Amino acid sequence: MGVLSEPLDLNGPPARRRPEYKQLPVELGMVVRHRSSFKVGAIIGFDPNWVTLRGEDGREFKERNDKGAFSHEGTTVTLVRAPTIKQDMAPAKTASGSVAVPNAPARMARASRIYVEGIHDAELIEKVWGDDLRLEGLVVEPLHGADDLATIVRSFGPRPGRRLGVLLDHLISGTKETRIADEVTHPDVLITGHPFVDVWQCIKPAVLGIDAWPIIEIGNDWKSGVCSALGIADDPGVVWKQMLSQVSGYTDLEPAFVGSVERLIDWTTS
Repeated sequence: MGVLSEPLDLNGPPARRRPEYKQLPVELGMVVRHRSSFKVGAIIGFDPNWVTLRGEDGREFKERNDKGAFSHEGTTVTLVRAPTIKQDMAPAKTASGSVAVPNAPARMARASRIYVEGIHDAELIEKVWGDDLRLEGLVVEPLHGADDLATIVRSFGPRPGRRLGVLLDHLISGTKETRIADEVTHPDVLITGHPFVDVWQCIKPAVLGIDAWPIIEIGNDWKSGVCSALGIADDPGVVWKQMLSQVSGYTDLEPAFVGSVERLIDWTTS
């Protein structure tokens, strides 16, 4: 007779439910016991289907990762992959690439200073290194021209604990800026610079959507010449604000400029 020939007992005992086991995120080195084989070992490899263990004798063995197949510290568990750390848990960075210090108060201003040629230089440094400067208590001031740099240095009065860093444009062999820098030899003064005619060029052209910076003939106002060559009718001051708004961090700037600024910050805060 078939199994269906007997009447069904609808009031019989309910089917047994499979037990539920605690899920345990795996950590390499965790010691567990395989319940069916009684083998004990440290976890050295894991995937959703198999667990690789190393016993006390140094031998390695694999066991299937079934539900409730292992016990840990006397508790039957199901091994699962540990959750990965979310990207937003990584330390926040400033625009200069430094690790951000949330809610850090600005430090009292140091006696040391960094001088730059003009307001645009100062604004670009503030945009990228502003958080670092406030944390270090370091002030950046525009010179509005560096023709009389030697006199400015003497007036500042550099000495140990009161260092002066100076950033110059167009600091290459044979330029006026190089001759000016050579006049200053004080041990507590560091002069660095970049090879570009103007700080505008320290922004990578691609950041501004251009292929390259226009070449302006000597004798012409450089900023006005650039605006004209790019077909921009606005005042250079307005154009600069638009350029500055496109800069989000140090990677938008030429490495020569970034390196020079970093050297000055290190020099004046050491």
